[in-house]
Amino acid sequence: MFAIVEIGGSQFRVEEKETIEVDKMDAEPGAKVTLDRVVLLANSEKDAKIGQPYVEGASVEAKVVEHTLGEKIRVYKFTAKKRYRKTQGHRQQHTQLEIVGIKG
Repeated sequence: MFAIVEIGGSQFRVEEKETIEVDKMDAEPGAKVTLDRVVLLANSEKDAKIGQPYVEGASVEAKVVEHTLGEKIRVYKFTAKKRYRKTQGHRQQHTQLEIVGIKG
C-alpha cells in the first residue's frame, strides 16, 4: 500500500517503514505527526482512490526522526564594471520522517 501526501506544498509518494526528508516542521524528534492531506491512496498500481482535492478519511502516521541541514549552496552576485561582488551561503533546514502507518 502506498499514498501520495502533500506536505508543505510538495507531494511525496510514501510507503510504510520508509524515511522521507521534507522541509522543516515544528515538531520535536520522536513526536508522532498525522498527515491528513492525502492526495492518492492505493493498494496496487490499478486499485487507487483519488481525492478531489484530498481523500476523505485517509491519513498517514509518521514519526519525526531528526532535524538536519541540507547541502550548502553558494550565492554569488556581482555587477560588471562596478567592483561589486558578494558571496553568501545557505543551508536549508530539513526534517526526516519515518512513515509508521497508512490509514484509509
